[in-house]
Amino acid sequence: MLEFYEPQADYGTPKSTSTTMVTLSIDGVSVTVPEGTSVMRAAAENGVKIPRLCATDQLKSFGSCRVCLVEIEGRRGFPASCTTNVEAGMEVKTQSDQIGKLRRNVMELYISDHPLDCLTCPTNGDCELQDTAGEVGLRSVRYGFEGENHLVAEKDQSNPYFTFDPSKCIVCSRCVRACEEVQGTFALTIDGRGFESKVSASQAEDFMDSECVSCGACVNACPTATLTEKSIIEAGKPEHSVITTCAYCGVGCSFKAEMKGNQVVRMTPYKDGKANEGHACVKGRFAFGYATHKDRITVPMIRDSIDDPWREVSWEEAVNYTAQRFKDIQAHYGRTSIGAISSSRCTNEEVYLVQKMVRAGFGNNNIDTCARVCHSPTGFGLKTTLGESAGTQTFASVADADVVIVMGANPTEAHPVFGSRLKRRLREGAKLIVIDPRKIELVSSPHITADYHLPVRPGTNVTLLNALAHVVVNEGLQARDYIAERCDVAEFEKWLTFIGDDRHSPENTASITGVDAADLRAAARLYATGGNGAIFYGLGVTEHSQGSTAVMAIANLAMLTGNIGHQGVGVNPLRGQNNVQGSCDMGSFPHELPGYRHISDKATRDLFEGEWGVTLDSEPGLRIPNMFDAALDGDFKGLYCQGEDIAQSDPNTQHVEAALRAIECLVVQDIFLNETAKFAHVFLPGASFLEKDGTFTNAERRISRVRKVMPPLSGKADWEGTMALANALGCKMEYNHPSEIMDEIARLTPTFNGVSYDRIEQLGSIQWPCNDDSPEGTPIMHVDQFVRGKGFFAMTEYVATTERANRKFPLLLTTGRILSQYNVGAQTRRTENSEWHGEDVLEIHPHDAEERGINHGDWVGINSRVGDTVLRADVTEKVKPGVVYTTFHHPVSGANVITTDNSDWATNCPEYKVTAVQISKVTQPSNWQARQKSFDKQQQGLLKDARH
Repeated sequence: MLEFYEPQADYGTPKSTSTTMVTLSIDGVSVTVPEGTSVMRAAAENGVKIPRLCATDQLKSFGSCRVCLVEIEGRRGFPASCTTNVEAGMEVKTQSDQIGKLRRNVMELYISDHPLDCLTCPTNGDCELQDTAGEVGLRSVRYGFEGENHLVAEKDQSNPYFTFDPSKCIVCSRCVRACEEVQGTFALTIDGRGFESKVSASQAEDFMDSECVSCGACVNACPTATLTEKSIIEAGKPEHSVITTCAYCGVGCSFKAEMKGNQVVRMTPYKDGKANEGHACVKGRFAFGYATHKDRITVPMIRDSIDDPWREVSWEEAVNYTAQRFKDIQAHYGRTSIGAISSSRCTNEEVYLVQKMVRAGFGNNNIDTCARVCHSPTGFGLKTTLGESAGTQTFASVADADVVIVMGANPTEAHPVFGSRLKRRLREGAKLIVIDPRKIELVSSPHITADYHLPVRPGTNVTLLNALAHVVVNEGLQARDYIAERCDVAEFEKWLTFIGDDRHSPENTASITGVDAADLRAAARLYATGGNGAIFYGLGVTEHSQGSTAVMAIANLAMLTGNIGHQGVGVNPLRGQNNVQGSCDMGSFPHELPGYRHISDKATRDLFEGEWGVTLDSEPGLRIPNMFDAALDGDFKGLYCQGEDIAQSDPNTQHVEAALRAIECLVVQDIFLNETAKFAHVFLPGASFLEKDGTFTNAERRISRVRKVMPPLSGKADWEGTMALANALGCKMEYNHPSEIMDEIARLTPTFNGVSYDRIEQLGSIQWPCNDDSPEGTPIMHVDQFVRGKGFFAMTEYVATTERANRKFPLLLTTGRILSQYNVGAQTRRTENSEWHGEDVLEIHPHDAEERGINHGDWVGINSRVGDTVLRADVTEKVKPGVVYTTFHHPVSGANVITTDNSDWATNCPEYKVTAVQISKVTQPSNWQARQKSFDKQQQGLLKDARH
């Protein structure tokens, strides 16, 4: 969808949602629009542009600029069209001599205090002030620059991505309102009155030192060059644009990649994107520079040993070398001695090809995905209880929620665009319950305070969820009619006996969960009786030894209260990476084919065998942890790793590293020499999301197009590299475009039967299931009945994790993410985002720090039963006593050196969120960090030798 560059259409004020229509006359033409529409928007929708400066359809009407004046028959004066709503029979005149004179007078005042440097201004040709001056016919300014003005105001260039030039500010307040209404950070304000009025960040600070989160909403909203992207200042105005989908978190924001030739000049959030509706975060909006970073590897490389220098080779030599090594390994060690790991950062089509290559080319089911280590319990838990392995709602559905539970998730950091949407609903009056060991931003932030914060002790989620359900049942708050109609009543009665036991009461569980019984009871009542109840959860639920049990307990709670099947409710997993949902949908687990159908099912195998022309193995293959164990046992010798950095992201790093060293042929397909690639024998250069066509599926089940905006730097997109290897193995693949791969997926997968690139182009995006029953997709799941038929109340007995605090390891470590960085940081660390988060730190409560003589900023050693590392201490009350917290965005931090290989009982999802540790003050890095630094230096040297 390439188009010549032009700003996205702006109708001046938000669209009315009313179904009542109103007819009026604008410039003598009869128009009909929804009730509640502004005169400005009514005119714009019918091809009449009324000049404006303070108005934009992303913000509420404001009426401060006075440029949009109109005449209305029977009314005195000249009302602002942005703040005047249409009425039946209204007669509006948008042009007259008097209106023109008033508009020119207003524009004169603006221009009299504005630099006249249009020809050298970075937004020349893309400036609303410039356009409006032309529209009103301003030809001269009677007021000189001799008097007091703002022309010498100092420019703020502190932010790495945009500048703030107050000399060009017209104080329209659009930036301030965007920060409040769209982002919800309230970092900007208008300081002073009258002529002294000016935009101020926080307490008159530089943008970089303020509360600004660099989402770019203010830059989007600015009608002048006051707030301008540095990339525009440096490269100039774009000349064409391509609509694509962000490759960071699972929100799946739509963007216009604005281009000059093959250079990305700017990423602008697309207003018609259903997931983001014109908003963005610092990562998607600005952190795209990694795609052309100097560290990119764009030529295939091979070597015999990880101690050898790399040797650059052609694609043909690389894939033939790999194919021969894999064939030799299978001939010596057996058919199941090789496998693959697919990436949740790659497209649906690319992930599909990897699992196809494994099953049809390798001849086994040794395929797994990084979704294993984050949301596999979601798949198991929701499939068991509701019948489908995905969330139930759209993000927009939260606008109809009355009570929201956020559990084990930190939306404002990890899913910030959804976080902003949620904050908007909370400011409108929805109630909030936060279940998290930390005081995340949603607990208390500008204009938002959680009604209840339940600071659950890590590892006790199931106990807390059972206690919530116990209160609902014992106080008779359950949705009896809903349960009788929609759920398996016999199983519900068994569960009712289980959950009604007094051992689940808040009073009896408080010693386990650490949560006050009265608060828990009040929270349960609020969720059960407060209207539409929506639950959003994240990795703080799934990454536990009872992750699957906790997901089932969440589903139980939602069914118990009737909160599934319509707007404003639901069970909503917040996916960590851009295509976690898609990688699961595409059959990336060793026991499931695409569409979550078990490999042992003969009818399903017959379908795929008929399409692929092979006989499939009916036995499930190895999961990632099994691959590591088998490698150390000498049975697993070849691994193809697509776009994942398991050496940094998987738990018990030293165990993972030992397994990787034991593999005879490790093939990594990526864009950088990541930590895993340092153990590799073959490196196949990957392509960034800007260099490929395909689709991503976000946390809403929304399938969105990824469109190529520049040629792949290596000459091949990832799907083409995988196809080349498959063909070299004798697994025939002939695709000319990813659309053909999607057509195959649709033929073989019932929930995707109606999906095609043409259909996505037509609808913008599609939420599966999309088939004959739902030709335009399914925004809300389980509307009339559950996918499994009757909802199943699963028994959710609490079983304590074996990873418990004791005298030797008295603190519990939990982990998470931060706004500016993404996952293992391979992308964001190669952007200016590192200015906000240059290192991972350890959060520790003042009480625990004082006991150990630790001050803020001290280096501290973190010891667990499997390893140790060293981080800088952040003494804070965000964590409760007995709990410490860190992120995992920097490889040298070694966060996963100390996490154990404990995992979920059903899915092997690692228990990242509970590690018993001891903290002590130290003066030097850990032994592992010293070894890691030395190994990295060696591997970078071997890479440098290849490049020279």
